[in-house]
Amino acid sequence: MAGENQTHVTEFMLLGFSHGQPFLFVLFLAIYLATLLGNSAILTLVSLDPHLHSPMYFFLSHLSCLDICYSSVTVPKILANTLRPQATISYRGCLAQMFFLMGCAGAECALLAVMAYDRYAAICQPLHYTHAMSRGVCAAAAASCWLWGMLDSAVHTLLASRLSFCGAAQLQHIFCDVPPLLRAACSNTRPSEVALHAASVFVGLSPFLLVVVSYLHILATVLGMPVATGRHKAFSTCSAHLLTVALYFVTANLNYNRTSSSYSPATDTLVSTLYCIVIPMLNPLIYSLRNQEVRGALRKAVRGWGTWGC
Repeated sequence: MAGENQTHVTEFMLLGFSHGQPFLFVLFLAIYLATLLGNSAILTLVSLDPHLHSPMYFFLSHLSCLDICYSSVTVPKILANTLRPQATISYRGCLAQMFFLMGCAGAECALLAVMAYDRYAAICQPLHYTHAMSRGVCAAAAASCWLWGMLDSAVHTLLASRLSFCGAAQLQHIFCDVPPLLRAACSNTRPSEVALHAASVFVGLSPFLLVVVSYLHILATVLGMPVATGRHKAFSTCSAHLLTVALYFVTANLNYNRTSSSYSPATDTLVSTLYCIVIPMLNPLIYSLRNQEVRGALRKAVRGWGTWGC
């Protein structure tokens, strides 16, 4: 019976949109363009500047690529829906959007943990850093992050594809994600809920704990440095990553682990927007404003382009 109901679902109505849609179109378009521009600038700088050819910036380029993918999974469809009388997404499009969204989420959690370990190895074990973070190790770590995210996402998507929906298929959201799908389903959602809680531990909490442990060791090492300039450089290098981690994991936890009693459609849409759309725009700003090497590479690039233009 569930399978029969499911075959009749050809599209979902997205009820997270409110009045003032032309304003929403301009707002999301500005955020999307800023995300593309900022993260593309990071990718270009890391590729062109030899001073940024290090493991830290190799992983930063993967973070920028993930952020571009994150936004591109959701924002173009959101922009199209703001111009329509009724916001909708096809059933298959919803599952595809959820798959790539969850894949990027899982990959970014793992990547932030790898970036924290990179800073730990550089600051706490500098004599072994070259060997510990060799080119082969970095490539394998980055590939593992992407694969980990896609495997986790495949589980959630497979379970979601088995859900059935009765009556009008409506999602109280502006894009497809696991929590709104589970709330709209009329079949047994227990397997999906168990998978979501398990992912919160293994895909979300575990990387976060690795970040915390890494930075506790980093903090102890930095405070023991005899030279103030060394401490300042270490703190300036790590503060951007810490801010990114705090923003990402806090909003991710709110997005996937809020209780039913604290749920409201408006809050859910706001948290998801921050988590999936706003943070990918902020990451390149955080790294460029807090990182001297990135700022220096950007200034050199601007001067070079200015000279070339003349």
